[in-house]
Amino acid sequence: MSFKPHFARFLAADPGRLHVAAHSHHPWPDATYEAQVQCWLDAARLADRKWDKVFGEVVPRAQAHVARRLGLADPATVAFGPNTHGFVLRLLSLLPPGRPARVLTTDGEFHSFARQLRRLEEDGLAEATRVKVAPFADFAERFAAAAAEGGHDLVFFSQVFFNSGHAVQDLGALVGAVPDAAAVIVIDGYHGFLALPTDLAAVEGRAFYLAGGYKYAMAGEGAAFLHAPPGRGLRPRDTGWFASFGTLEAEDDGPVPYAAGGARFLGATFDPVGLYRFNAVMDWLDGLGLTVAAIHAHVRALQRRFVAGLAALGRDSLHPGRLVVPVEAPARGHFLAFRTPHAAAIHRRLMDANVVADRRGELLRFGFGLYHDADDIDRLCDALGRLLP
Repeated sequence: MSFKPHFARFLAADPGRLHVAAHSHHPWPDATYEAQVQCWLDAARLADRKWDKVFGEVVPRAQAHVARRLGLADPATVAFGPNTHGFVLRLLSLLPPGRPARVLTTDGEFHSFARQLRRLEEDGLAEATRVKVAPFADFAERFAAAAAEGGHDLVFFSQVFFNSGHAVQDLGALVGAVPDAAAVIVIDGYHGFLALPTDLAAVEGRAFYLAGGYKYAMAGEGAAFLHAPPGRGLRPRDTGWFASFGTLEAEDDGPVPYAAGGARFLGATFDPVGLYRFNAVMDWLDGLGLTVAAIHAHVRALQRRFVAGLAALGRDSLHPGRLVVPVEAPARGHFLAFRTPHAAAIHRRLMDANVVADRRGELLRFGFGLYHDADDIDRLCDALGRLLP
């Protein structure tokens, strides 16, 4: 099937562009256009009272969409914010004061966490153990063994690693390996949400989950979210006034109050337009009857077609043998990463030809989504046939 007609506005904005970086800036479906306009109209009509609608209607709808797709029992455990880095800072502010935080993580985390952790290490505020993601075959066992040693304040790992596409298939095994009841466990799910079928029911009481709308959820910026394990009463030191929105008018000289559920991790004033778009995308998917499993199957089929097309080209600079995670591997996300010394040259030639891919060092990444069909894959292979060194 082709879902390209549902992305007509984005695709028509630059008809000559072939965008194959769905893991970066995913095009938005047309349903988001009306949602964006509606946000503006609500602001004009309601002015200050728009927040009643945002918190009374828009946020609860978005929470319900997230909870249903992740198997969460209570939508109130979900909090929204402009980006995941804000949530990372609040999670870090949970860690014990007076000594360096003991952190277990990997060498494959995205910059929103990895950069921040490195900066804390520079000032002696954190001591990190990083488990190498490669080799992929025994990563889960090695990480679980490191977690089982205990003594960690924070355990942080990705569901799908941004640089390779390798996916953790059993999140519960890694979460369950952490023996310290007080440890903060965080799963970075940004490359997993709305890409891989994900059920957090087994870990929702123990682990935080971070993701957002910028990539596979097709909603753009400003719709990041956090699931917080219920019932733990955590009090982040980095706290905004929305974290206790209902008590703002109360005069209280006691401890700083916090809302229940995920709302205790809220920040401050934000632009709600991303949540309008997010709800529009989720409603659109529901209207089509498209599940995450169906999206995943669509993308996997496109990935296989692409790899077969590359094999037919027979170019050493970019062939299936250069895949970091083979296309046959079940533990894989929605982009394909190739390690090639020609990555910079290929990327430059592609961009000059208005083919938008993605490069990180010697890694060249191609990501596919619902806005692609078989014709797009054939067009990409034709372009590579002309451009590959």
